[in-house]
Amino acid sequence: MTTLSTLLIAAWTMVACRTDTPADSNADSASANSTETGRADAAPQTAEISALYKDGTNDQNRGDKVGPVRVHGTMTSSTSGDVILYESEGRNSSEVARTKLVNRSFDFGALELGRGFFKISYNGETNATDIIINPDEPDLYIEFKSSRLSATKSAEGSAENTAWFAFQTKQVQHDQAVRKLRQGIKDAGAFRSRIEAQIKDKEEAFALEQHAMIDANPGTYFAKWLGWINPKYPTLQGRFFEDIDPLDNSAVRSMALSDRIQKMMRSFSGGTDSGFLACIDLVKAHFEPNPFALESVLYSMLDGFYNTGKETICQYILDNYIFDEDCGADLSDAIRLRAQGIINLQVGKTPPNFEINKWDGGSLDLYETVKENQYTLLMFWASWCHKCEQEMPNIGPMYAKHGYKGFEVVGISLDQVRATWEKAISDNGMTWPNVSQLQAWNSPVVADYKVTATPTYFLLDQEGKIVLKPKRYFEVDKFLNENLK
Repeated sequence: MTTLSTLLIAAWTMVACRTDTPADSNADSASANSTETGRADAAPQTAEISALYKDGTNDQNRGDKVGPVRVHGTMTSSTSGDVILYESEGRNSSEVARTKLVNRSFDFGALELGRGFFKISYNGETNATDIIINPDEPDLYIEFKSSRLSATKSAEGSAENTAWFAFQTKQVQHDQAVRKLRQGIKDAGAFRSRIEAQIKDKEEAFALEQHAMIDANPGTYFAKWLGWINPKYPTLQGRFFEDIDPLDNSAVRSMALSDRIQKMMRSFSGGTDSGFLACIDLVKAHFEPNPFALESVLYSMLDGFYNTGKETICQYILDNYIFDEDCGADLSDAIRLRAQGIINLQVGKTPPNFEINKWDGGSLDLYETVKENQYTLLMFWASWCHKCEQEMPNIGPMYAKHGYKGFEVVGISLDQVRATWEKAISDNGMTWPNVSQLQAWNSPVVADYKVTATPTYFLLDQEGKIVLKPKRYFEVDKFLNENLK
């Protein structure tokens, strides 16, 4: 056994709260093959520093800093509306402040804020853009030069945002070029390796551009964040997070932690439960000294595994790290409340209630509806969803077959335009209740039910408990054939 293998096993063992692991048919073979590399097909681990890595941290931007920042600016809209400021946490955000747009101007006044990414929206999150706030720049003035906030904008007095806006343009150009190359891989045949080499060259060239932007913006949060994009030791599972200070709360206000977690899972898990659990344990151990960051990474992993259907892994995180009396002792009630939202979406649990306007008038209360039926199918769909188009012709016959026995369907549309939504209802002959908040993916009910794709189904019993989370309509039909007499 190598010294590195010994260190990794020791690191896993130090996480004392791990008592058992979910059953995994590949666990034994995966464990045997991945002790040293983290996955059976991974390259050997070495302590070589990645050529893509560059440290963007110095004494000026090290750690977090909280202080007063005045956020204000102008927009092109001539109508008054709500301008909202959100604080970022990975893929999630929470409202910090709101103000009115008056005479094309907005001003949040001086706010006590920490370093990191924030989001500004106008009249709803769909019209929004990310900005950087750093108390080192106590007066942040932004000019939005288009009605779409993510389009042309400037912040001449802010080195942070001038650099960030420029980087976004470079990122879009890079992503488009790489996407175009990837589209040609499947038909490349013998030229596949050549295209893969071209993609690698573009990634390396883009990393050099990032390095140049770090050098050009020393001491900024932007430079520090750029340094987090590429791991210092990308092949070392035990040192994969070494270049991110666990005590730096500003890392939480970015995508850095969630992106790094995803990279770790792809690089070292091997797609097995045992591999995922080893990664989870190492992430937890790295951020354990800082409960604030620990809560964020635990929820990021919990959220990610739930959204990919790995509820067994979710249960491991819940049991061992969030609700465990020893491991969860330093965590706040907030993380447990957020975790409860995921627990309530598991089979056997009761999902949140909602009361939403129906397309043909009035509103629908979920809890009242389920009381009136033996089983109620919640179907999240959208008029633009091609998979929904394939499922829809089968829902009608199933509804006719079981509806008179006590089966109800509630369609929950992710549309934004009422006319489009109503036309789809008519075209598909939907005779069951249909509701929508007309906010697409920003609909509150979509967040409550953690819907990440359409169609998404939940089958509830008369008590409102989830009895089935099917992927296709025929799973519902089979269940009803067996249980609805």
